[in-house]
Amino acid sequence: MNAPRSDASLKTTDHPNPTDVGRTRLRTPEQAPAAADTSRPFGAHLRMAWWKPLVVLAVPPVVMLVLQVLSWQLVGVVESSDDPMSPTMTPLKSLGVNLSIGASGVVAILLLARIAGVPWRSLISSPRAFDARRLGTYLGRAALLVAAGIGVTALIASDSTPWVGFGVSGTTIALLVVTVLTTPLQSAGEELWWRSAVLPAAASWARAVRPALAVGLVVSSLGFATLHGSSDPWFFGYFAFIGLCTGLMATISRGIEAPVAFHVANNVLFGIVNTLLADGEPYAIDRSTDSGDASLLILAAVNIAMVTLVWLRERRARATP
Repeated sequence: MNAPRSDASLKTTDHPNPTDVGRTRLRTPEQAPAAADTSRPFGAHLRMAWWKPLVVLAVPPVVMLVLQVLSWQLVGVVESSDDPMSPTMTPLKSLGVNLSIGASGVVAILLLARIAGVPWRSLISSPRAFDARRLGTYLGRAALLVAAGIGVTALIASDSTPWVGFGVSGTTIALLVVTVLTTPLQSAGEELWWRSAVLPAAASWARAVRPALAVGLVVSSLGFATLHGSSDPWFFGYFAFIGLCTGLMATISRGIEAPVAFHVANNVLFGIVNTLLADGEPYAIDRSTDSGDASLLILAAVNIAMVTLVWLRERRARATP
């Protein structure tokens, strides 16, 4: 934000036009609200007109839908598919999904930076700078937690998963390559979209810090769940809970390194397991009514563990001189 100009900087000549006298009114810092307030927590640090968050909520889903439909139609031509919009995830369809979501996340953050008048970096972390080391640390810890969740699920709730048996084929190898190379882009894109863009945008509807964070967390969590397109109450509730937990991670750590790390670890590891246990065939994503059950509580516990880990790590870091 530009610093207020002095009176001297407003003069263009030694003899200003008399008709301009009294017209120039300098706004004091108290009168001119900052678009990004570094004294407030991450997620509640933006101020903007009430209609601007609506733009952030409306535009990225349209971008994602258009990109995804176009990519799946193209894949249908390449694969000679009778139903290119089926939920079966072939390697090319998985690639289309990952790239369309990653691109939508970039659109969301650039759009918010533009209409809010803030640097895009302030939507990644604030008031501190982005920390690659923090991202790496959280990625390793998140991988351990997610792996533990997968193990517990395999032991006590394997019937609730799409796993049918181990098998490796050309399709398996292609899916693994797509998963490892592009799923991180998809996961980071969702965090840019919902935690970097929608969370602070929606929070700007309230002024006090706690109500602002509450509004931002609720709107971003429900939007995240809605966009996953599940009519099953278990799945919808689980996705909303993921959104709440990753939003808390971002707020606690003052940036999106922790939620990105957790999202990447979760999606990549589950993508690998789902691929290897599909008996060499493409796996299908089923989120229809009655497709979810209480086994999702295991994964919810993993989310809670990650939030707790982030809170403990950030508290310790702030206590260290």
